[in-house]
Amino acid sequence: MAIPLNPAQRQAVEHHEGPLLVLAGAGSGKTRVITQRIARLVERGVPANAILALTFTNKAAGEMAERVGRLMKERGHARGAEGLTVSTFHSFGLMVLTREKKQLGGTFTIFDQGDQLAAVKDILGRMDAGRAFDASAIVARISNAKNAFLSAEDLAVKECDDYDEITKLVYPRYQAALRNFRAFDFDDLVCEVARMWRDKADVLARWQERFRYVLVDEYQDTNGAQLALLTLLAKQHRNLCVVGDDDQSIYAWRGADLRNILMFEAQFPGAVVVKLEQNYRSFGPILAVANAVLEKRPDEPGRHRKVLFTEKKGGDKVVVATAPSPEAEAMWVAHGLRARIKDERRRPRDLAVLYRSNGQAKMIEDALREQGVPYRVVGGQTFFERKEVKDLLSYLKLALNEQDEIALRRVLNYPPRGIGETSVERLGLHALAKGWTLWKTIERVDALDDIPPVAREGCKALEGVVGELKKRLLVDGDPASVVARDLCERAGIKRDLDANSGSTQAAARRWANVEGLLRTFANKEARDGKSDRRSLAAFLHALTLTHDDAEADDASDVVTLSTLHGSKGLEFDVVYLVGCEEGLLPHARTLDARATDATVQDVEEERRLFYVGVTRARQRLFLSKTRHRVVRGKPVPRTPSRFVVDLPPELVDEVDIKEITTMAPEDMVASGENLLALLGQLGK
Repeated sequence: MAIPLNPAQRQAVEHHEGPLLVLAGAGSGKTRVITQRIARLVERGVPANAILALTFTNKAAGEMAERVGRLMKERGHARGAEGLTVSTFHSFGLMVLTREKKQLGGTFTIFDQGDQLAAVKDILGRMDAGRAFDASAIVARISNAKNAFLSAEDLAVKECDDYDEITKLVYPRYQAALRNFRAFDFDDLVCEVARMWRDKADVLARWQERFRYVLVDEYQDTNGAQLALLTLLAKQHRNLCVVGDDDQSIYAWRGADLRNILMFEAQFPGAVVVKLEQNYRSFGPILAVANAVLEKRPDEPGRHRKVLFTEKKGGDKVVVATAPSPEAEAMWVAHGLRARIKDERRRPRDLAVLYRSNGQAKMIEDALREQGVPYRVVGGQTFFERKEVKDLLSYLKLALNEQDEIALRRVLNYPPRGIGETSVERLGLHALAKGWTLWKTIERVDALDDIPPVAREGCKALEGVVGELKKRLLVDGDPASVVARDLCERAGIKRDLDANSGSTQAAARRWANVEGLLRTFANKEARDGKSDRRSLAAFLHALTLTHDDAEADDASDVVTLSTLHGSKGLEFDVVYLVGCEEGLLPHARTLDARATDATVQDVEEERRLFYVGVTRARQRLFLSKTRHRVVRGKPVPRTPSRFVVDLPPELVDEVDIKEITTMAPEDMVASGENLLALLGQLGK
């Protein structure tokens, strides 16, 4: 039996015309509100293809679409939500740019992070500044500018900031490089859509007529470019519903602008505001701590204060534990997790350890391994950024579009076929001088006198591989999964992985990644049947935009280790939040003695980050800190985090832990009062 909507949820679902801001506290059922609202619009006669729902991850978009479809069928709509568009911002931008490619001059490719970095390094090298600056820092600044919807001309330069000055010089050259490659980067997928709509009223009108109702999830994470896109799209019909939580705005470092949600009523006059404060996730003691964390924040214009509450009864107090050292803290966490798995019969997947920075994970990992606790670390290099995956995708992209110079340069000499850097440079110069594409230059390599014989043969070998790929994919219609597997043998990719991965285990891991990509293609083929050129190209573009880690398998029964940022959107029965100390949480870079207004805002974002960690817990929450940490070989006293110090004493149980080096898992007591009693004994 479905749980009825509470009054605030119902108000949000039933709202029909005009802008709507849903302020959804942690665990308050925001996804349910969005899906029910979409279903209600369709029931009122709004065509599903006139509704656009936007979010930030492919996983969230997929789950939302699935839930809406299931809900519609439960309500007797046989076609479900057929025609509904549920997408990430960037996938939506790609869809618009693809359909408007005539406005852009034809087909294009997408720069991934590696391509961006290579382009900026090349520009710095041409400016004789390659060794003086970190290219990744410049890429980040360009990305921030685009997220703020700033052109190179708009970019401000702080006095005496060398990186601001060099970014101002690199930015226009970088944009020129994108144009030369007929490419967009990840941020352009939003920026260029907003810019095109702003400059071409007829194009904008088409999309406004197409999407008359727009819903946005996690609105607190939107940036300036996304705001520009939404403002233009919703300008005519004004049916914009945004759902978010200003108290969970934690991504300013990657361009999110908290002002978007705080100023929504000013930007969209007449907006209705609904607050969701009933929490369905956590027990009361956890929510009491969460509310206390937010009680200390300063007032800001546009902020709507929320107080979370629950109808759940019971629950243990939040534990605040103090350890003498990080080693003792890690061992205490490992013992606790081991006991909960063994004695409480909890599933490891329902347990998590959260921390502010990735560097804190190693000691926890060591302790978990010692105690035999299975775990996974969320984060790290994403699946589609791995070299072997990108290499295989590049071959397929090249077969579909020989003008994709990014893909061509990636596979030109991979696996090695005798085309060295000097030959690549000469091929590029010939292409530039003759006005040819790089691929056409390779096709006419016999006419070039300065290309060595071995490189000439390598070019012909590449031609043969790509020609066969094109024939099988586009003429014979063979499945991409089969063609790509054969390519790995034909082009020598499998042989290269076996020979040059450093070890048998590393080669096996890298080949497993290739197998993972092949499974992705096979799954698509099983779902959609045969693909034509257009659908395969769209699928390859979509894979380029996939930033979810393919190894983060929700079905695996292991303890989750994650940064606080990485934990957003997750929930667990039991959470250990470690390192609750000044300098770790809040992070040291927000505690500069020369504090400015910006630094104060940074500290408040750290408060929101702490709040996110607290509200991941459903049943039990443990906060831990240490008295000393070793810095440059010497033990340094630690100060408890202000966020813990500010908690009212009556809301927490304080535990003092003595040094724990090792302890047999079977000697650990499982939970509740027994565990607290044990911890109390350790502290005596």
